Amino acid sequence: MPETYVHKFDTPTFKGEISVPLGLYIDGKWVDGSSGNKIDVINPSNGKLITKITEGSPKDVDLAVAAAQKAFDTTWGLHKNGFERARLLQKLGDLMEQNADKLAALEALDNGKTFNWARTTDVDHSIRCIRYYAGWADKILGQTIETSEAKLVYVRHEPIGVVAQIIPWNFPLQMMAWKIGPALATGCSVILKPSEFTPLSALFVAQLIHEAGFPAGSFNLINGYGHVVGQALAEHNGIEKIAFTGSTLVGRKIMEASSKSNLKKVTLELGGKSPSIVFDDADLEQAVKWAAFGIYYNHGQCCCAGSRIFVHEKIYDQFMQRFTEHTKSLKVGDPFDPEVFQGPQVSQQQYDRIMGYIKSGKEEGATIVTGGERLGQEGYYIQPTIFTNVKPSMKIVREEIFGPVCVVIKFKDDDDIVAMANDTIYGLAASVYSQNVTRALSTAHKIRAGTVWVNTANMLYPQVPFGGYKQSGIGRELGEYALANYTAVKAVQVNLHLNLS
Repeated sequence: MPETYVHKFDTPTFKGEISVPLGLYIDGKWVDGSSGNKIDVINPSNGKLITKITEGSPKDVDLAVAAAQKAFDTTWGLHKNGFERARLLQKLGDLMEQNADKLAALEALDNGKTFNWARTTDVDHSIRCIRYYAGWADKILGQTIETSEAKLVYVRHEPIGVVAQIIPWNFPLQMMAWKIGPALATGCSVILKPSEFTPLSALFVAQLIHEAGFPAGSFNLINGYGHVVGQALAEHNGIEKIAFTGSTLVGRKIMEASSKSNLKKVTLELGGKSPSIVFDDADLEQAVKWAAFGIYYNHGQCCCAGSRIFVHEKIYDQFMQRFTEHTKSLKVGDPFDPEVFQGPQVSQQQYDRIMGYIKSGKEEGATIVTGGERLGQEGYYIQPTIFTNVKPSMKIVREEIFGPVCVVIKFKDDDDIVAMANDTIYGLAASVYSQNVTRALSTAHKIRAGTVWVNTANMLYPQVPFGGYKQSGIGRELGEYALANYTAVKAVQVNLHLNLS
């Protein structure tokens, strides 16, 4: 029987005790992994061990696939009607709401995001997402198609079967909700792999899924490393579809594994190098605040982070003065401090990666306006950082840093800025700041990105699709569009009175 981790919180923003199972959740039961190995979960605020979770293996993946397929064939999928699936998802949403503070505390503990942001954004958004897809569960509609009076032709949208979902460490709870919401609503059986860096909220939600009464095997969770469990999921012939959020490099590997196995359906939400374009007619005060939010939200660990900020030459000096002042005012520190905006980076690995990019920017001749250093003596804290005097060829301009680091670039011409903004292999998101609606929308339409915000940044809603152009991914999450990822379209043709001579 797997162990349970109990943590007592006594912080300014949350006080209480939380119990989290540390095993694998397969076929409606908490079980130990077949390998007997454990994975350390580290507190990014101090670099110390929180607990150890059970490590899954390819053998455990086989067990989960078998359980998921059995559920799909007997108690889930088309054997559980949409109304019942909706009821279960609504129950899950209710349980998440009842445990909202606990979920936020777990996100702050093993991810490092602030409790306040986790509570007001991550947790609330995740609850809304589950409830949104509960509303879709009994509305998966087909259509009839007129061919001739001698035939009845109709189309069904059926659940695709057993699906694997691999979620990242930057938004553990939200990414779980984004994935399981549409999958369970359509009747697919799910095998979820959370990040080994941030598994606690997913393990806690698995308890709530069990409590809500989902049939055994309809949802399964396997902890593990990407190169072991993730690879086993991508290669497994019993899995019909895989959804992944993470790096473009790993996304390529998942596509390759799919092509070499059973050609499972693949959706990918990958990296970004999003532009923020500030025109000379922008509301300068608001543009500064939103641009800062665009890059520093979630400690810069956001795939749609506005890490390339382009500012019109007429207001460049004013913008830089205010933007620098605002950046310096952001408080970095303990995630449970109510005054803190930015907590630590998620891990030593991510901290080292970001500091490597900062070093590269310095070596290539860019200018640091503020930041660029470690903060404190323990934990993975990095000062919010601004680079100027950059060249298009620099790594800090070309590559995704995934940290609180941005480059600010001056521009002159409206046409040039579109070319500059689109000069990237990515196309996930962008922001445009202008009080001229024609200018703003004209620019938005020319940007090659899946989401363009006008006079705002990083605003996401369950009903609005999200995904990327180019190497930022394949497919869309959220909204009605996500349902297509988990259904197979079947045409049925019925001969009424068409006779062969």
